Amino acid sequence: MKYSELTVAELKALEAELKELYQETAKKKLNIDVTRGKPSEEQLKLADGMFSVDFGDFKSENGADVRNYGGLEGVLELRKLFAKIFDVKYQQVVALDGSSLNVMYDTLQYALTFGVGGGLPWQGKGVKFLCPAPGYDRHFAVTEALGVEMITVPMTETGPDMDLVEMLCAVDEKIKGMWCVPKYSNPTGVIYSDQTVDRIAKMKTAAPDFRVFWDNAYFAHGLYANDDKLKNVFQAAEKAGNPDRFYMFASTSKITFPGSGVSAFVSSEKNVQEFLSHRKYQTIGPNKVVQLAHFKYLKDEKNLLAIMQKHADILRPKFEKVLEIFEEEFSDSDALSWSKPKGGYFISADTMDGCARRAVEIAAELGVKFTAAGSTYPMGRDDMDSAEKTLGGCFTLQIGISIVLTAVLLLWGREALLAFGASENTIAYASDYMNI
Repeated sequence: MKYSELTVAELKALEAELKELYQETAKKKLNIDVTRGKPSEEQLKLADGMFSVDFGDFKSENGADVRNYGGLEGVLELRKLFAKIFDVKYQQVVALDGSSLNVMYDTLQYALTFGVGGGLPWQGKGVKFLCPAPGYDRHFAVTEALGVEMITVPMTETGPDMDLVEMLCAVDEKIKGMWCVPKYSNPTGVIYSDQTVDRIAKMKTAAPDFRVFWDNAYFAHGLYANDDKLKNVFQAAEKAGNPDRFYMFASTSKITFPGSGVSAFVSSEKNVQEFLSHRKYQTIGPNKVVQLAHFKYLKDEKNLLAIMQKHADILRPKFEKVLEIFEEEFSDSDALSWSKPKGGYFISADTMDGCARRAVEIAAELGVKFTAAGSTYPMGRDDMDSAEKTLGGCFTLQIGISIVLTAVLLLWGREALLAFGASENTIAYASDYMNI
């Protein structure tokens, strides 16, 4: 049913029908919360075996007693396990506590306070971050909380719009970083292509201390046996001559227990030493007892993947059921479009323009809580709708109009760009790009 093609009479009839359905649903007194990708109790029970692991003498592989102080880098065997999974040297891995979000916050705070790679502290420098959107709302919340300006970059089916990313990074030295969820990206399920990984690794940046915050949250979270492969970003960065560009973050939050698992910081050996140079003032060491328990439970990469297959067996029918219902209810409708991820924890749904917030409100009234509409965009604002339409329309201009437009922009550049929709926040980029 194409809502946009219905007559007024048909719309009124549909409204009456939906109001009746609303009343029937309200009587069910639903209480469903899908605001977060929370593992089910069935999934949590998969890791209960960790409580009965044999710690032996509580000694790590290097002889360190995990019950005692020290070991800032984390338990050695767990570092080696993460190194095997991500195909890096264990010296590039720091094993940490809890969730990777905590580590990301600390890493950005370190950069703001102390600087990166021997450079000046970012704080007070008008620092900006590129934020591919739709994206992870907590990335944006961290960035906003720490006073960093966010620049929205649209996501494509292969990752961020790299033409725009490259242009912005090349002309503005205040752009110091970019958030990325490269595999089963939250919330759309996009997997960065090899070309996208290579372009991020080798692109020119005006800021010599530019860093990519590579949140590899779903590195083993495929729903199907043929798990999608992500190109090794550290090999790409080394080949491109930018070995220190990437900070990778990962955790076991959706493998064992959310919030009480283990996490990892992975980067170049130089970056790891810089990270630890700040970390040593913050803690004497992580919870190594929990880290050793995780290693004894996970054992090796093969066993970890076997555990993740059990998670997939629990999750896959739920994903498929949601997609089945969407197809049944909206396959011939313009009211809703949605992603069809092959992994991760989310299905992203898009309503008709101007309807998302009200749809979420109605669902809440009926006892179903969704993530707030627009939360997957910086500041909770979905600004890309109008931008995408504007860019799409540009391709229909005739050559003659292009010549006239060029002349106008060259003679009255700033005024014309503002008239065509540039804002005070984007006028500098628009002017630089116009003059290329």
